[in-house]
Amino acid sequence: MDFDVLIVGGGAAGMSCALVIGSGLNKAFGKGKKAGIILHQKTSDMQNALFNNVLGVPAGTPGEKILQSGPQHLSKTYPEIDQIKKEKVKEITDEDSEFQVITNKNKYTAKIVVVAVGYANNLRIKGLEKYIFPHQKAKASKNRIELKNEDHLVRPGLYVAGSLAGWRSQFSIACGSGASVATDILTLWNNGEHTKIHDKIY
Repeated sequence: MDFDVLIVGGGAAGMSCALVIGSGLNKAFGKGKKAGIILHQKTSDMQNALFNNVLGVPAGTPGEKILQSGPQHLSKTYPEIDQIKKEKVKEITDEDSEFQVITNKNKYTAKIVVVAVGYANNLRIKGLEKYIFPHQKAKASKNRIELKNEDHLVRPGLYVAGSLAGWRSQFSIACGSGASVATDILTLWNNGEHTKIHDKIY
């Protein structure tokens, strides 16, 4: 098994999920867990975004800047999270209690997969077709999609986060969605005991 959890997508939801997962790896329940994120960002809606209404983010911050600083933040704070760059996911399959994530360059196995890519209807990840249906909180004319899920869980071991989970396309919502998925995974690792990570000054 390559990963205990592998996150697909380097936007707001994926990066937020990775940061919260990273913060739990030094806990007793996270010891020995291996986590990674596939940072394909070329089609991220954040490329053209400008943020003026996000708590903690200076007004006028371009989304492209966050796409650059996010991986740096992750590598500096939680270097144990493997960052896989310049690869695009082509297929996700599941067999024998594990998932296979197949990219244009490699194949990875994971116990848990989090899909955190955009909600455009041109999603081309094989293996997800049966979960796709029209997005319920986007204009019908936009032809957006979501993956059928219950509280982010598509099926055991497979999560979806961000706008693809059915949430509106808003940066802070996507961040919260990714963080929510991460705390669910940490809770799973912690034998079902509800888990969240709060760092404190003292």
